[in-house]
Amino acid sequence: MKERKAGLLFIDELFASRLPLLIWVSIVYIGTMLLQFLKDPQILSSSIFTGLFTVHILLHWNSYRITNKQFWFYFSAQAILIYLCAILMPQGYQAVLMGLLPVLIAQSLGFSFRIKRIVFVALISIILFFDSSLTVGDTDELIVFMPLFVLMLVIVLAYTLLFFQQVRERLRIQNFLHDLKEAHKKVEELTLANERQRMARDLHDTLAQGVAGLIMQLEAADAHMTKGNTERSQEIVRQSMKQARTTLAEARRAIDNLRAKSASEIDFREAVDYETQHFGEATGIVVTMDFKLTRRLSRVMMEHSLHIIKEGLTNIARHARADKVWITLSDQNERLFIEIRDNGLGFNTDAIGKDAGHYGLLGIQERVRLIGGELKVRSSSAGTSIQVETSFSEGDPT
Repeated sequence: MKERKAGLLFIDELFASRLPLLIWVSIVYIGTMLLQFLKDPQILSSSIFTGLFTVHILLHWNSYRITNKQFWFYFSAQAILIYLCAILMPQGYQAVLMGLLPVLIAQSLGFSFRIKRIVFVALISIILFFDSSLTVGDTDELIVFMPLFVLMLVIVLAYTLLFFQQVRERLRIQNFLHDLKEAHKKVEELTLANERQRMARDLHDTLAQGVAGLIMQLEAADAHMTKGNTERSQEIVRQSMKQARTTLAEARRAIDNLRAKSASEIDFREAVDYETQHFGEATGIVVTMDFKLTRRLSRVMMEHSLHIIKEGLTNIARHARADKVWITLSDQNERLFIEIRDNGLGFNTDAIGKDAGHYGLLGIQERVRLIGGELKVRSSSAGTSIQVETSFSEGDPT
């Protein structure tokens, strides 16, 4: 299919070259008539010549339709017409042969890609040249005329080869542009898919996590109210109200990020401290922080790392039944290291991403992939460890 389309484009390019060829043939006609009328005006022969030449021009104008299916008919008809035109104009036959035979040979290069055809057309044209020249003129004229014919043939063939080379280059560029458009469409499709994944992550890391935290706080408040601890229940409700406002703000910030791909600068240490403090207040789990970062993270690295920590803490609160959590952040040898460890029940790591509704670790995997890092998850009855390691250069925006 692609080769057929390229062939049609090639024919279209050749079709566009009819006008220069028509101008050249018209110049040949005018030159022939002038040479004939200056030496020996012949009204009848000139009239027949004009008719045959008109047929020759019409065949030229429709050559790209005829040669596609009737190659030999076209070249046979044109050869006969050129021969008759030369015979009819004995004083101007040189212009006919020099102007039309090289063009006929050159056309074979465009319409036929078979060497045998081109050689055969060239041989027939040369035979026509000698036959018509000896029929109308004499040997002395042929000797003088032969170098001019060869020179014209070389010039026309050189121009033809250059023209077809330009046509093929133009077609090659068109094919490259077509392939580029197809690649652009695929990039757009991939971009939309990645954007949907990003939206899913942002919604999960804002609304889903925020609502999950609210549920845990409300459950804790309900448990204290059942025990009659009203003061503690009210305190948790106030914390829940604060968390609801924070979740709403994060949701709005996520929407703003979707509209404009920029985010305000945040202090990473303060953001991590806030998340761990909020986690400890909401769950009662003791969090030990080991913060050893010596360089500033890029905005992209900061954003993904913070969401990884938030998601890890959310998973611990929902599933681990742990009472202690250790968080380590450090950098060494241009590598960032994050570890979130708990002393909970553990789980089967082979089930990551397979259970419907449990997409926390899957979201962590996606974020680790986006910053070019490596994720290791180890879990046993003694607890779970989530380790992320990545290069600072991988996480920097380009």
